[in-house]
Amino acid sequence: MATATSLATQEHHHHPGAGPMSEDFAALLDATLGPDTGFAGSVVTGRVIRVDDDYAVVDVGLKSEGRVPLKEFAPQGQKPEVKSGDVVELFVERYEDRDGSIVLSREKARREEAWTNLEKAFQANQRVNGVIFGRVKGGFTVDLGGAVAFLPGSQVDIRPVRDVQPLMGTPQPFQILKMDRARGNIVVSRRAVLEETRAEQRSELIQGLKEGMVLDGVVKNITDYGAFVDLGGVDGLLHVTDIAWRRINHPSEALTIGQPVKVQVIRFNPETQRISLGMKQLMADPWDGVALKYPVGAKFTGRVTNITDYGAFVELEPGVEGLVHVSEMSWTKKNVHPGKIVATSQEVDVMILDVDEPKRRISLGLKQAQGNPWELFLEAHPPGNVIEGEIRNITEFGLFVGLGPDLDGMVHMSDLSWDEPGEQAMAHYQKGQVVKAKVLDVDVEKERISLGIKQLQADRRRGAGPRPQGRHRHRRRHRGAGQRHRGEGRGRADRLHPPRRAGARPRRPASRQVRHGREGGREGHRR
Repeated sequence: MATATSLATQEHHHHPGAGPMSEDFAALLDATLGPDTGFAGSVVTGRVIRVDDDYAVVDVGLKSEGRVPLKEFAPQGQKPEVKSGDVVELFVERYEDRDGSIVLSREKARREEAWTNLEKAFQANQRVNGVIFGRVKGGFTVDLGGAVAFLPGSQVDIRPVRDVQPLMGTPQPFQILKMDRARGNIVVSRRAVLEETRAEQRSELIQGLKEGMVLDGVVKNITDYGAFVDLGGVDGLLHVTDIAWRRINHPSEALTIGQPVKVQVIRFNPETQRISLGMKQLMADPWDGVALKYPVGAKFTGRVTNITDYGAFVELEPGVEGLVHVSEMSWTKKNVHPGKIVATSQEVDVMILDVDEPKRRISLGLKQAQGNPWELFLEAHPPGNVIEGEIRNITEFGLFVGLGPDLDGMVHMSDLSWDEPGEQAMAHYQKGQVVKAKVLDVDVEKERISLGIKQLQADRRRGAGPRPQGRHRHRRRHRGAGQRHRGEGRGRADRLHPPRRAGARPRRPASRQVRHGREGGREGHRR
C-alpha cells in the first residue's frame, strides 16, 4: 500500500494535470480502508479484538482496525483493566497513518466526554470528583475523569498543608473555578468544597452548642495567649490559663499544631459566636482540700516558677502555687530584688504562712523555713558571752561588728571605754579591725544585738580608790545635774502655781502642804 501511495504521489508530481490517475488512487484507498465518512475528530464506539503487549486492537466498524496504547485505559498510576470483547469509546485522531491503520485514542475520548460533563457541572455550579496525581509549579494536577485540571496550592485546604502526600491518589470532590475548552484549561479548588462543608457544619454546631459541652477538636493555630481549636466547622479559643492547672508560660509547652484535643465549652456568646474552651476543666482540681494538705506552719519543698518585683511564685505541686512575698524572703537582706535571692526552677524550702482556698492563694515564707538568725544567736550566745568579730562599719554613734555572714551587732559609743568619751574612744578603732566584745542584749523582735567593749573591763568607778580626776569629774557632773534638777523644779512649780492675782489671798506653798500632809499622815498612822 505504501508503494501504491508513493507511485501515485510521484505520478501526480510529474503530471500535474493527470486527474484520472488521482481518482484511481482515491478509489484504491477507499477499497482498502473504506470510504471516508468524516470520522476523523469524532468519538466512535469499538470492540476490543485482542490485547497485545502494549496495545489493544480495536474494531470500530471500518475495514481497517485501530490500535490503542494500554496505558490510556487506566487513570494515572493505575494498572489498565481491558480484555478482549470489551466495548469502549475511542477518539478518531486520523483516518489513516503510514501503516494504513486508523489512529485511535482512548485518552482523548475520555477527555472529550469529560469536558462535556464538566461544562454541564460548571454551568450548574456542581462539584466534580477527581484525583490529585501530580505536582507542578504553584500547585498540583488533578484527573477529572479524563480531563486534567490545575489545583493551585492555595486552594488545597483551608489552612496550609505541609504534606499533601496523603491526599494524592484519593478520589475527592472539587469545585470548578474556571474553565476554557478552547485552551484546554481547567482550574479547580478543594478549599471551596471544605469551606462550604464547614459552613454547613458550623450552622449545625452553633445551633446545638451549650456551655459545659465536651467536644473533640484539633489544634489549628498557636499564639502567645492561647490556641485556636477547630471543632469541625467552627473555631474556639483555648486560653493559656485554661490549658492546665499548672503554670504554662506559652501554649507551645503543652500543645502542637494538628494535635487532637478534648475540650469543654466554658463560655459561648450566641451574638458574636465566640467560643471559649478549656482543657483543665476536664481534669481534677488540685486546689480541692488544699488547706488540709498544706496546713499553716508546715514546711514543704517547692520549685520557683516565676519571679516578680514583689516576690516569687513557688509550685508546691502541679497546679498549686504559693507566693513568697519579698518581705518574707530573707531575715537580713532588706530591699533586695527577689531575683538576687532565688532563681527560676530552683528548689527551695518554704513554710506555709496562710491558705485562702476560695481565692486560691497560699502565702509562703522562705526565711521562716531557714530559722531566725537572732533566735539562733541568742541560743548560742546569751547575754554575758564574749564574742569576737570584725568591724564592718563605723558610724557617728558606734561600731558594727560582724557576727556571721549576714548578722551584725552594735557597740554603742558609750560602751567603748570607761575613761574616755565616746568620740575619743572611737578614734582607736578602724574598719576591718578584729575586736572582742561582750553580749549585752539580744532583742529578737526588733532584730538588734547590743555589744559592749568596756564591759570586758571592771568599772573603775566601782574599784578601790578612784583617781582624783575621776572624782572631780564626777562631782562636776553631779553638780551640773543638781542644777538642772533645781531649774526644772522651779519651772514645774511655776507651771503648777501661776502668779496670784492682785488682792487675792496668798496660798500656802505647795512644799509645806505636802510636808504637813506627810506629817499628818505619819501622826495618824502612829495613832
